[in-house]
Amino acid sequence: MKNRKTDASRRKFIKQSSIAGMATVLTMGATSSILAGTLNSAGTPAILGGTSAWDKARWIKWPIWIPEADEKGVLDVLRSGVWSRAAKVDEFEREWSKACGVKRTLTVSNGTNALVVALNQLDIKGGDEVLVPPYTFIATVQAILANGAMPVFVDVDPETFQIDPDKIEAKITPRTKAILPVHIMGLPADMIRIMAIAKKHNLLVVEDACQAPLAEINKQGVGTFGNAGCFSFQNSKNIAIGEGGAIISNDDAFMDKCVSYQNLGLPYGSAVGTIATGSIRLGTKVRFTEYQAAIGLAQLKRLEAQTVIRNENAAYLKSKLEKIPGILPYRLYPGVTRAAFHLFPFRYKQEQFQGLSRADFLTALRAEGVPCSSGYAPLNTQEFLKDAFASKNFKKMYPKELLDYTKYMERNQCPKNDQLCSEAVWFTQNLLLGSREDMDSIVYAIDKIHKNAGAIKTSMKK
Repeated sequence: MKNRKTDASRRKFIKQSSIAGMATVLTMGATSSILAGTLNSAGTPAILGGTSAWDKARWIKWPIWIPEADEKGVLDVLRSGVWSRAAKVDEFEREWSKACGVKRTLTVSNGTNALVVALNQLDIKGGDEVLVPPYTFIATVQAILANGAMPVFVDVDPETFQIDPDKIEAKITPRTKAILPVHIMGLPADMIRIMAIAKKHNLLVVEDACQAPLAEINKQGVGTFGNAGCFSFQNSKNIAIGEGGAIISNDDAFMDKCVSYQNLGLPYGSAVGTIATGSIRLGTKVRFTEYQAAIGLAQLKRLEAQTVIRNENAAYLKSKLEKIPGILPYRLYPGVTRAAFHLFPFRYKQEQFQGLSRADFLTALRAEGVPCSSGYAPLNTQEFLKDAFASKNFKKMYPKELLDYTKYMERNQCPKNDQLCSEAVWFTQNLLLGSREDMDSIVYAIDKIHKNAGAIKTSMKK
């Protein structure tokens, strides 16, 4: 029996978005086997002269902007002349709090600064260590360094792409102040186990949920398990504003301090001092604007329906791809009731593709009209860490032996992450907003490559 709420959400999204071709049926003859639920036949790969599985121009473009539905709110703000933070930002923060199931939201200029502000106002600073996974965007680690704290890398579970809870406790030292799990790709980390470890060792938890809006564990939104959750509204994200970020928490005193800190240290709420005027604390200026909020409110109206579609298409795509030898899609932890799927990841095993390298596999897949990427490189060996350790501030905050870059790298080896970085393949979230036939086209493309991997490998050498 169909879920009427889900059905209604899908219809609403399709109607609002006015995107042609979402229900287009593939016309290639060889595709019929996949549409019938089998992978028994495959045509000639495009890279060998065959017809591509799909036309890349037919994928849904991102971000989505619907002039008739979206522009009035933004134009009203522009014409008002009130562009700095005011009522529209307040409205967006209220709506984001509702969407996340949390008491308070503070918007800031971007997701990176959401992390910087949250860590800072939890008093994570020079001399502290923060446990973090190496499989993440560089901003996660830069936010730790920006506060003078030292990142300590905890290896990942390649099956889930997330920080491995089994490896966390071995990395805890007397300097450890916090754990910074990342719900990378919109796939929730194992917050149940992470929070238990944090409680056991009296550690703070800041969730990097920048890629995971509306993801849930046991029906509870990610970002609400730890002391704070941070989100990004950068142009590629599931809610696209161009730039922007948010901090969420149920701790009023903490949020009041964050508001004060991101607004030049001026008093706010319980964050007051004995001085009646002027700033009361060290601060910065990373405020959100009214027109950012107007764009965000327009995008937020579609986020729930889009999240439903991404989850349905991801589950379907996974069920098909895992039948192809050498393709190992993500695994969700028990208790995950919804992912966000900012990205759809899988691991590529070239030994089951007749030795076809990942780079050549990606080239062949792009020739089929399927956009794809190899994803992140290891963070724990990059030069920006060495640069930070060589800075005057770090030399004053840490003993010499902790700043020895060679020894630091030895302590922060993450072999599972190295393996993951050599095997991962990504699809971006906009592909998951397409039709069931779009998903079949991806499966068809990969199946063609698998069945002709030897010939493709030979052709790449010429």
